Amino acid sequence: MTNTIETEHVVIRSIAVSDMANNVYLITAKESGTQVLIDAADDVDAIKELIASAGVDTSADPVLQAIITTHQHWDHIRALSATSAAFPDAMTIAGSDDAEAITEAEGVEIARTVDHLDVGDFGGFVLQAIGLRGHTPGSIALLLRDGGETILFSGDSLFPGGPGKTWHADDFASLIDDLEDRVFAQLPDETRVLPGHGDSTTLGEERPKQAEWRERGW
Repeated sequence: MTNTIETEHVVIRSIAVSDMANNVYLITAKESGTQVLIDAADDVDAIKELIASAGVDTSADPVLQAIITTHQHWDHIRALSATSAAFPDAMTIAGSDDAEAITEAEGVEIARTVDHLDVGDFGGFVLQAIGLRGHTPGSIALLLRDGGETILFSGDSLFPGGPGKTWHADDFASLIDDLEDRVFAQLPDETRVLPGHGDSTTLGEERPKQAEWRERGW
Protein backbone atom coordinates (compact mmCIF):
# COMPACT_ATOMS: atom_id res chain seq x y z
CA MET A 1 0.00 0.00 0.00
CA THR A 2 1.26 3.45 -0.91
CA ASN A 3 0.80 6.33 1.52
CA THR A 4 0.75 9.88 0.19
CA ILE A 5 1.38 13.30 1.72
CA GLU A 6 0.95 16.43 -0.39
CA THR A 7 2.35 19.86 0.45
CA GLU A 8 2.41 23.05 -1.59
CA HIS A 9 5.26 22.08 -3.88
CA VAL A 10 5.88 18.36 -3.41
CA VAL A 11 4.19 14.99 -3.11
CA ILE A 12 5.64 12.38 -0.77
CA ARG A 13 4.83 8.74 -1.45
CA SER A 14 5.92 5.88 0.77
CA ILE A 15 5.79 2.10 0.88
CA ALA A 16 6.85 -0.47 3.46
CA VAL A 17 9.15 -3.22 2.20
CA SER A 18 10.72 -6.40 3.62
CA ASP A 19 9.76 -8.43 6.65
CA MET A 20 11.03 -5.54 8.79
CA ALA A 21 8.53 -3.10 7.30
CA ASN A 22 11.14 -0.57 6.23
CA ASN A 23 9.67 2.66 4.97
CA VAL A 24 10.88 3.86 1.56
CA TYR A 25 10.03 7.48 0.80
CA LEU A 26 9.88 9.26 -2.56
CA ILE A 27 9.66 13.05 -2.81
CA THR A 28 8.49 14.49 -6.14
CA ALA A 29 8.55 18.20 -6.99
CA LYS A 30 5.23 19.08 -8.61
CA GLU A 31 6.61 21.66 -11.04
CA SER A 32 10.12 20.46 -11.90
CA GLY A 33 9.61 16.69 -11.69
CA THR A 34 12.74 16.27 -9.58
CA GLN A 35 12.59 13.24 -7.32
CA VAL A 36 14.56 12.04 -4.30
CA LEU A 37 14.35 8.53 -2.88
CA ILE A 38 15.04 8.02 0.81
CA ASP A 39 16.33 4.58 1.89
CA ALA A 40 16.41 1.97 -0.87
CA ALA A 41 15.79 -0.61 1.81
CA ASP A 42 14.66 -3.70 -0.10
CA ASP A 43 12.63 -4.96 -3.08
CA VAL A 44 13.91 -3.03 -6.07
CA ASP A 45 10.82 -3.97 -8.10
CA ALA A 46 8.54 -2.36 -5.52
CA ILE A 47 10.79 0.71 -5.51
CA LYS A 48 10.58 0.94 -9.30
CA GLU A 49 6.79 0.74 -9.06
CA LEU A 50 6.79 3.48 -6.43
CA ILE A 51 8.85 5.75 -8.67
CA ALA A 52 6.68 5.00 -11.70
CA SER A 53 3.48 5.67 -9.75
CA ALA A 54 4.68 9.18 -8.92
CA GLY A 55 4.60 10.23 -12.56
CA VAL A 56 1.13 11.63 -11.92
CA ASP A 57 2.50 13.88 -9.16
CA THR A 58 4.23 16.29 -11.54
CA SER A 59 3.40 18.20 -14.69
CA ALA A 60 7.02 17.72 -15.86
CA ASP A 61 9.00 14.64 -16.80
CA PRO A 62 9.99 12.99 -13.51
CA VAL A 63 13.71 12.48 -12.92
CA LEU A 64 15.19 10.64 -9.93
CA GLN A 65 17.98 12.98 -8.94
CA ALA A 66 19.22 11.37 -5.72
CA ILE A 67 19.06 8.28 -3.54
CA ILE A 68 19.70 9.24 0.08
CA THR A 69 20.50 6.67 2.76
CA THR A 70 19.72 7.68 6.34
CA HIS A 71 22.18 5.20 7.90
CA GLN A 72 24.34 2.19 7.24
CA HIS A 73 22.28 -0.67 8.71
CA TRP A 74 21.75 -3.62 6.38
CA ASP A 75 17.96 -3.44 6.38
CA HIS A 76 18.07 0.09 4.93
CA ILE A 77 20.49 -0.60 2.08
CA ARG A 78 19.62 -4.03 0.67
CA ALA A 79 18.23 -2.57 -2.56
CA LEU A 80 20.71 0.30 -2.87
CA SER A 81 22.93 -1.47 -5.37
CA ALA A 82 20.06 -2.61 -7.60
CA THR A 83 18.25 0.73 -7.39
CA SER A 84 21.42 2.67 -8.16
CA ALA A 85 22.03 0.41 -11.16
CA ALA A 86 18.47 0.94 -12.38
CA PHE A 87 18.82 4.74 -12.04
CA PRO A 88 22.51 5.39 -12.76
CA ASP A 89 22.09 9.16 -13.02
CA ALA A 90 20.77 9.42 -9.47
CA MET A 91 23.36 10.74 -7.03
CA THR A 92 23.99 8.54 -3.99
CA ILE A 93 24.10 10.47 -0.72
CA ALA A 94 24.75 9.43 2.89
CA GLY A 95 26.14 10.72 6.16
CA SER A 96 29.91 11.13 6.15
CA ASP A 97 30.57 8.70 9.00
CA ASP A 98 28.40 5.94 7.48
CA ALA A 99 29.39 6.22 3.82
CA GLU A 100 32.39 3.90 3.92
CA ALA A 101 30.41 1.13 5.64
CA ILE A 102 27.62 1.44 3.08
CA THR A 103 30.10 1.12 0.23
CA GLU A 104 31.74 -1.90 1.84
CA ALA A 105 28.39 -3.61 2.35
CA GLU A 106 26.76 -2.86 -1.00
CA GLY A 107 29.60 -2.01 -3.35
CA VAL A 108 28.01 1.35 -4.12
CA GLU A 109 30.19 4.45 -4.06
CA ILE A 110 28.57 7.32 -2.18
CA ALA A 111 28.86 10.28 -4.52
CA ARG A 112 28.15 12.92 -1.88
CA THR A 113 28.65 12.71 1.86
CA VAL A 114 26.85 15.12 4.16
CA ASP A 115 27.23 16.36 7.72
CA HIS A 116 24.97 18.18 10.15
CA LEU A 117 23.19 21.16 8.55
CA ASP A 118 24.39 20.46 5.03
CA VAL A 119 21.74 21.44 2.48
CA GLY A 120 20.75 19.98 -0.87
CA ASP A 121 18.70 21.97 -3.37
CA PHE A 122 16.83 19.54 -5.62
CA GLY A 123 15.17 22.01 -7.96
CA GLY A 124 11.75 22.37 -6.38
CA PHE A 125 12.51 21.55 -2.77
CA VAL A 126 15.39 21.70 -0.31
CA LEU A 127 16.49 19.03 2.16
CA GLN A 128 18.72 19.73 5.14
CA ALA A 129 20.68 16.99 6.85
CA ILE A 130 20.33 16.76 10.62
CA GLY A 131 23.10 14.69 12.19
CA LEU A 132 21.70 12.37 14.87
CA ARG A 133 24.66 10.38 16.16
CA GLY A 134 24.06 7.25 18.16
CA HIS A 135 22.00 4.68 16.28
CA THR A 136 24.97 4.68 13.92
CA PRO A 137 27.88 7.16 13.84
CA GLY A 138 26.68 8.81 10.64
CA SER A 139 22.90 8.62 11.01
CA ILE A 140 21.13 11.56 9.42
CA ALA A 141 17.58 12.81 9.42
CA LEU A 142 16.32 14.91 6.53
CA LEU A 143 14.37 18.11 7.07
CA LEU A 144 11.88 19.38 4.49
CA ARG A 145 10.16 22.73 4.86
CA ASP A 146 7.47 23.50 2.30
CA GLY A 147 4.42 25.72 2.22
CA GLY A 148 4.40 26.28 5.96
CA GLU A 149 4.80 22.56 6.72
CA THR A 150 7.81 20.97 8.38
CA ILE A 151 8.56 17.29 7.78
CA LEU A 152 11.41 15.27 9.30
CA PHE A 153 12.46 11.98 7.74
CA SER A 154 14.01 10.56 10.89
CA GLY A 155 15.48 7.25 9.73
CA ASP A 156 15.91 5.00 12.77
CA SER A 157 16.78 7.86 15.12
CA LEU A 158 13.28 8.84 16.26
CA PHE A 159 10.05 6.85 16.39
CA PRO A 160 6.67 7.20 18.07
CA GLY A 161 7.58 6.48 21.68
CA GLY A 162 11.29 7.10 21.67
CA PRO A 163 14.74 7.22 20.09
CA GLY A 164 16.08 4.47 17.88
CA LYS A 165 17.98 1.55 19.35
CA THR A 166 21.45 2.07 20.73
CA TRP A 167 23.85 -0.53 22.07
CA HIS A 168 25.96 1.44 24.57
CA ALA A 169 25.20 4.13 27.13
CA ASP A 170 27.48 6.60 25.35
CA ASP A 171 25.60 6.06 22.09
CA PHE A 172 22.27 6.64 23.81
CA ALA A 173 23.56 9.82 25.44
CA SER A 174 24.78 11.06 22.06
CA LEU A 175 21.46 10.34 20.37
CA ILE A 176 19.24 11.82 23.07
CA ASP A 177 21.46 14.91 23.24
CA ASP A 178 21.25 15.39 19.49
CA LEU A 179 17.49 14.86 19.46
CA GLU A 180 17.02 17.43 22.21
CA ASP A 181 19.44 20.01 20.80
CA ARG A 182 19.02 19.55 17.05
CA VAL A 183 15.39 18.49 16.71
CA PHE A 184 13.14 19.35 19.66
CA ALA A 185 14.86 22.66 20.45
CA GLN A 186 14.81 23.76 16.82
CA LEU A 187 11.55 22.55 15.26
CA PRO A 188 7.89 23.24 16.02
CA ASP A 189 5.38 20.84 17.55
CA GLU A 190 3.51 20.42 14.28
CA THR A 191 6.58 18.92 12.60
CA ARG A 192 5.63 15.57 11.08
CA VAL A 193 8.08 12.78 11.83
CA LEU A 194 8.33 10.09 9.15
CA PRO A 195 10.50 7.27 10.55
CA GLY A 196 12.36 4.38 8.98
CA HIS A 197 9.80 1.84 10.18
CA GLY A 198 6.18 1.99 11.25
CA ASP A 199 3.81 4.87 11.77
CA SER A 200 4.44 8.59 11.67
CA THR A 201 4.13 10.95 14.61
CA THR A 202 4.65 14.64 15.42
CA LEU A 203 7.19 16.40 17.59
CA GLY A 204 4.33 17.75 19.68
CA GLU A 205 3.22 14.22 20.46
CA GLU A 206 6.71 13.12 21.47
CA ARG A 207 8.02 16.28 23.16
CA PRO A 208 6.56 15.59 26.66
CA LYS A 209 8.24 12.16 26.75
CA GLN A 210 11.85 13.33 26.52
CA ALA A 211 12.58 13.23 30.25
CA GLU A 212 11.13 9.73 30.44
CA TRP A 213 13.36 8.57 27.59
CA ARG A 214 16.48 9.98 29.20
CA GLU A 215 15.63 8.45 32.58
CA ARG A 216 14.97 4.99 31.21
CA GLY A 217 18.09 5.08 29.02
CA TRP A 218 16.55 3.92 25.76
